[in-house]
Amino acid sequence: MKTPGLGTAAGMALGFAGFFGGFVALLLVAALGATGWAIGHWVDGGGRISDLRDVYERGPR
Repeated sequence: MKTPGLGTAAGMALGFAGFFGGFVALLLVAALGATGWAIGHWVDGGGRISDLRDVYERGPR
């Protein structure tokens, strides 16, 4: 799916959440969508699960 189509689908999902679930549902859908976008962008950029493991193994600095 191309970017404009994906943006349209996300906008429709936010619209339905806002209409049927209220403002809190709208914010929840937006936050989950942003999280999904960030994870997808990271994976497309060559991110690996071992990168996350390395971050947690380092511990506090």
